[in-house]
Amino acid sequence: MKKIIFEACVDCYESALNAKNAGADRLELCSELSVGGLTPSFGLVKQVRKITDIKLNVLIRARSGDFCFNDNDIEIMVNDILELKKLGVDGVVIGALTQDATIAKKNVLKMINAAKPLSITFHRAFDLVKAPQQALNTLIELGVDRVLTSGLAQNAFAGRHLIKQLVKYSQNKIIIMPGAGVSENNIYDIVKTTGVSEIHSSGKINVQNVMFNTNNRVKEEATTRYLTSQQRVQEMIKEANNAIID
Repeated sequence: MKKIIFEACVDCYESALNAKNAGADRLELCSELSVGGLTPSFGLVKQVRKITDIKLNVLIRARSGDFCFNDNDIEIMVNDILELKKLGVDGVVIGALTQDATIAKKNVLKMINAAKPLSITFHRAFDLVKAPQQALNTLIELGVDRVLTSGLAQNAFAGRHLIKQLVKYSQNKIIIMPGAGVSENNIYDIVKTTGVSEIHSSGKINVQNVMFNTNNRVKEEATTRYLTSQQRVQEMIKEANNAIID
């Protein structure tokens, strides 16, 4: 029977372990989810890679902000990819755009060539393109395996109808994977509407601050911590697979 592939977006070892124990099929490992994710440290990658029975894709993003990367940014990301290959990751998550909101083919190709033969995901930079079908054609031409998208909307539920169109337009030449704001409350409807085979979520919760703050001048947000919830991921996997059964 067909099964939805669930990718958990995680930024620490504990979240990775929670996602694995919940039954996630793959991890997207990054750091700094608060800014949309950056390339994680090699130390974190090594630790998470010890969880050997789950696929591990790693985000490649040298800095926060826009996705119009200069030559130095690209060189950093290519070097990160080459080092990550040595650590045994299964795939990389990349993306780069031009100033006129199209796929930066030359820069994306540099990262793809560095990553071969790893799996390639194009991240949510896709949601900033001006012509999604044209961008999808470019990614197919470049040999990208999947694209993570909210359907050019604030979240995947709001963008589910465009995601459905992209799934149909792709003709199985590239995997369309919804992400952004996916929860146990909407994952059923997203999968049911779009007909996707893979889906992405962090399933995070705010965990209790165990450090007593003795300095009232420091904002509480400075010690706020989020973790992927094993229970939430389990619920989402169940709801996603119910959507393809019902």
